[in-house]
Amino acid sequence: MFKWALVFAVIALIAAVLGFGGVAGAAAGIAKILFFVGLAFVALFVIMGVFAGKKIA
Repeated sequence: MFKWALVFAVIALIAAVLGFGGVAGAAAGIAKILFFVGLAFVALFVIMGVFAGKKIA
């Protein structure tokens, strides 16, 4: 998830440098969404891991 966010962020930067404002804005928006979805998944898996670790121990 974070890899794709980074890819879209790089696409946004390249598009912005070349003057494609619409493409840059869209790619930046997609990158932001993917980053926050990935962050939510990380938080979810950390919480699940803590609870699973407590059940095992």
